[in-house]
Amino acid sequence: MIKFFGSKKKEDSPSYRKEKAESLSGRAIKYVTERSKDGSTDTIIGKAGSLSVRDGELIVLASQQIVFRCKTENLTASDLMSLEGVVLEGYDEVQGQVRKIIAYYTYYRS
Repeated sequence: MIKFFGSKKKEDSPSYRKEKAESLSGRAIKYVTERSKDGSTDTIIGKAGSLSVRDGELIVLASQQIVFRCKTENLTASDLMSLEGVVLEGYDEVQGQVRKIIAYYTYYRS
């Protein structure tokens, strides 16, 4: 089997999902929205927080509370085209259901 340089990992593999979650850890977020089931509206569910990975879970903290917690191997994370945030989807341990949220990053200008 021939391996090509720059070949990408499969995005549905658990190792890729863990790697992606680790890359998000430590990011400051401006606000978090939740997408409705039909995808027509977004509702703000928290402001001023951060993303972190602890004990194999991605934790989204906003408005001084945990608004989303998902095991990294079950998490789907996709960067927004603008790179100003990330779409997170997976089974949320907080509400006990599959949710899709968008976390918008805080940018610090120097």
